[in-house]
Amino acid sequence: MKSFSSLVIALLLLFASSTAQAKTYINGIDANYPPFAFIGEDGKPTGFDIESMNWIAQKMGFEVQHMPINWDGIIPALQAKKIDMICSGMSMSPERKQAVNFSEPYYSIKKYIAVNTDSTLTIEELFKGKYTLGVQRGTNEHDLLQTRIDDEDLAIKLRLYDSPPMSIEDLLNGRIDAIAIDSAPAEDAIKNGKAIKIIGTYAEGDDFGVAVNKDNEELLKLINEGYVLLKKDPFWQELNVKYLNAK
Repeated sequence: MKSFSSLVIALLLLFASSTAQAKTYINGIDANYPPFAFIGEDGKPTGFDIESMNWIAQKMGFEVQHMPINWDGIIPALQAKKIDMICSGMSMSPERKQAVNFSEPYYSIKKYIAVNTDSTLTIEELFKGKYTLGVQRGTNEHDLLQTRIDDEDLAIKLRLYDSPPMSIEDLLNGRIDAIAIDSAPAEDAIKNGKAIKIIGTYAEGDDFGVAVNKDNEELLKLINEGYVLLKKDPFWQELNVKYLNAK
């Protein structure tokens, strides 16, 4: 009996020790980018990326905390090691790949132009006229559109926003003529009753990946292995149905 008690105590101590040693990683997020990352009604971060990374952390034996950061400063925050990763709907652009390492892609998006439901504006008219186009600042969409405007000497004007929902509200209020927006937040807004419509795409789509510093191979390996396991688990499909309206 004594040896059994000793064994139980030893196992409890081992469990406590392993729990205490679990590493905590900070995930920088855009807290207003539904359905991938946003603040829920309980005041806590939630969304497709948040629940995915929470599952991976639990499965791979580490802790994760989600920290909202302005999008245009999120890569500098990663490089300064204020955060450990960016799992928040980040496109794997060539420019970003020079600054950070990415996980294997986990989602693909399209680049939409959206207008009010009662608008008759077409993409062709938009890029040939003196219209105002909203886009989130610090995104590769922002860079892509600004480059096109400069290279083609277009009359269209960009108005920059801190988040897609903010650009949608200005579109609905008639302050801008159209918005450039990723497919997932656009479809999420339509699903939630926003009076906007998609009139087409303006560029090739992107893949989303989780960004980490180039010297953090350990974390990158954990994330990649975690996504392999997650995609084989029924919870992956549950998340797709819950947040991305997948069938």
